[in-house]
Amino acid sequence: MPRPRSSASAVNGRVRPRRVDWLGTVDPYLSELHAPHPLPAAGAAPPGRFTVASYNVHRWAGVRGGRAFEPERAETVLAELQADVIALQEALRPFDGVDPLAAIADRLGYYLAFVTTRIHRRGELGNALLARWPLSAAFAMNLPCGRLERRAALAAQFRGAHGPFTIAATHLALVDRTRTRQVTSLLSHAHLQEGPVVLLGDMNAWRVDGAARHLDAAFTAHDNAAWPATYPSVRPVLALDRIYARGAAVTRLRAHDSEAARRASDHLPVVATVVLERA
Repeated sequence: MPRPRSSASAVNGRVRPRRVDWLGTVDPYLSELHAPHPLPAAGAAPPGRFTVASYNVHRWAGVRGGRAFEPERAETVLAELQADVIALQEALRPFDGVDPLAAIADRLGYYLAFVTTRIHRRGELGNALLARWPLSAAFAMNLPCGRLERRAALAAQFRGAHGPFTIAATHLALVDRTRTRQVTSLLSHAHLQEGPVVLLGDMNAWRVDGAARHLDAAFTAHDNAAWPATYPSVRPVLALDRIYARGAAVTRLRAHDSEAARRASDHLPVVATVVLERA
């Protein structure tokens, strides 16, 4: 979905927004809806039980970060997951060259939605959602933010076998006070008020109180005794990446710890099975 030319300028075939401050801050916007080619054979409607995952891909820069650009490493991990829906954080769509997100979606058979959160020096940075089935709607959700960081969420709606439901993907702030405001905004958002809701992403919830307490109170968490640690990927100690649900059960929650995952990003993916309640 191209952005209006009135607010952008062309850069090597891509479009760069004009109203960008020195921090790369823009109002979050839905910048891509993509159907895979060829279309997947999973069918047009999600079943009552499916697998979801959340993965911070660290700008495709691998575990060390920096200027590296190796989306093929993360693609290997995505293929390992075999998940029906995958939320990606810190996904980078470069202004120069081929967009790795669309290419990955085509090769792995996913529909794609992408919300730009800020403009990185190399391209658009934001949240993506990969799904085996068509999205009936997708929205960019602006979240309260501090002076130095912009955050957003991507909400996608599906029409499943048990009725409509919503999956929201986000990457919350590092500062706990700001993160708590973001959770309050998410919980009150109109797109998350009806039907089953699955919320997943990098919650940066390294404390047991504040934002994490609000999320735990508002959603049914999971059947595990503790959240699986996902950060740092080489030796995980913090459970930053989480999956919540309301109107659905989250089971078999685990961190995906493989040799490829330990090299592809500084986060491990978190994976779970979601069972929807009937409408």
